[in-house]
This record gives sequence, structure tokens and C-alpha cells, in this order.
Amino acid sequence: MKKMCTRALAALLLAALLTALAPATLAALPEPAEKQADVVVYRNGKAKVDASNAAEGYVTVSYLGGRDVRIKVRVTKLDGIQYTYDLNNKGDPEVFPLTEGDGSYTVTVYENVVDNRYSQAYSCSIAVKLRNPFLPFLYPNQHVNYTTETKCVVKAAELTADLTDQLKMVEAVYHFVVGHLSYDKALAASVQSGYLPVLDSIYDKQTGICFDYASMMAAMLRSRGIPCKLVFGYAGDAYHAWINVYIEGKGWLDALIYFDGVNWSLVDPTFASTAGANSSQLKEYVGDGSAYVSKYAY
Repeated sequence: MKKMCTRALAALLLAALLTALAPATLAALPEPAEKQADVVVYRNGKAKVDASNAAEGYVTVSYLGGRDVRIKVRVTKLDGIQYTYDLNNKGDPEVFPLTEGDGSYTVTVYENVVDNRYSQAYSCSIAVKLRNPFLPFLYPNQHVNYTTETKCVVKAAELTADLTDQLKMVEAVYHFVVGHLSYDKALAASVQSGYLPVLDSIYDKQTGICFDYASMMAAMLRSRGIPCKLVFGYAGDAYHAWINVYIEGKGWLDALIYFDGVNWSLVDPTFASTAGANSSQLKEYVGDGSAYVSKYAY
């Protein structure tokens, strides 16, 4: 499979965010987010960081400097993984997830100076206490960008309308994605840094790369109230994207790509579609999951 390079990714998060479930349950479906009562905004003349929804698992960042240059945002938890994103330079707010859980985060905005050199435009620290640890993996974000009207989300509602068992819901979504999409080798060979899936377009053209597969499946599952991590890392020596799923009572499932009616993990719909969801070749490659090394989770 072709290597895929997806490092700094950027796009506007569509306005309709879906809220997470109550802390004690994952049974109810998300509803549109309400405006937070406490407004917490950090800013200077070049950037604004809205941390009003930090307890919901995300911050919103806007660049105010007015320069037509490349802008980056770095979100780092103390002693955690460093996440770097692109940010538009038009002043439009974008949402960035707080995927490392509770703790102290630093959000820094950078302006491009020349070539690959950047200068700091603004930085602030945010204390995060999540209302629910699953929240960062239940909302839309730059990598899993959807609304209630996104075509695959509407399809997920149809597929799971009569289902209550979460594993059955995952199974229905999984088989839809691997059956609906075929792998786009041409795109995989030419994809550039900054690529972001547009889920309605992918749904219509019925092709995609691993990022597209994982993003679509994550959107469908999140929209049905199932926490889902879109993971970037390495499958062998290829940079790749897949998903991990949380099932209530079972935890995060991350050992097998193959769904046997009970166990899910490293649910990699690209390989399933390419090799066949039940193929022995697929199970032999994935094995115990040791071929996968995760780097980032969104």
C-alpha cells in the first residue's frame, strides 16, 4: 500500500457540533451543543483562543494577524504528545481537540516567516478537566468533520435505527464503509500535506485513502454516540490511519482488525476493503496488532 503523508492538517470545523453523553452512560445519542455559560477567552492582537468548551474536550482558535502567510497551531499537554495543525489565516475559528485528557495544556499560534521558519504570535496555558473522558472522541473535529446532515451520518442513522447493541452498530457501520468505498491508489500516490477528507464528496465518489475510510467510519460511529479515535501511525513502514472504538463494558478495543461478532480493535477499514473483511490474508497481516504503531489520536 502506498505511503500516506498527513502531517499538518487544516480545515474549518462545521458549525453544528454534537455534544457528548452524560458522564455515567453512553446509551443516549448526542444532541447539538449549547452555548457554554462561562466564556473563557485568551487573546492578543494576533490570535484568540476560546477555551469556553475545554471541559467538553476542545478549544477554538482564530488568527487575527491579517497576514497572508501560513499559520500553525500547536496544542501540547504538559509531558504529553505535541499536536501541530494548520490554521486558516482569514480569521475564521477552527476547533482543536484536547485528546490527552485532564491536565495543563499550552496552545501556541505561529506565523510563517520564511521557508519553514515560524515565529510565535501568541501562546496561553489552559487547565483542562473534562466533563467526560470520552468527549474528545465524540465531537466532530478537523479530522472527523461532519454535521447531522452529512450523508454518511444520515446513513449511519438508517443503518442503526433498529439496533441497541453497540457491537451490532459498529458491525453495521463497518461493513457499510468497507463495502461502499474502494481504495483510491491515484490519490494515495499524490496526496499532499494538509489533505483533509470532505465526507460528502467521498461518499458520492465512493473512493478514498486510509484517512478517508477512517474519518468516515469515525464520523458515523461518533454520530451514534460511540466513542471513536481516529489514529495516525505506522502499519509496517507505511504512514497510515485507522480507528479504535470504545464499547461500554468492554473498553477500548484495539487488538484485531477482523470483526468476529465480539471483538473489534485497530478497526482498519482500508485493509478490510482491500483484502476482504473476512479474509485469512487480512487476519494473518494484522495478527495481534503488533504491525501497528500509533502516533496520534484525534
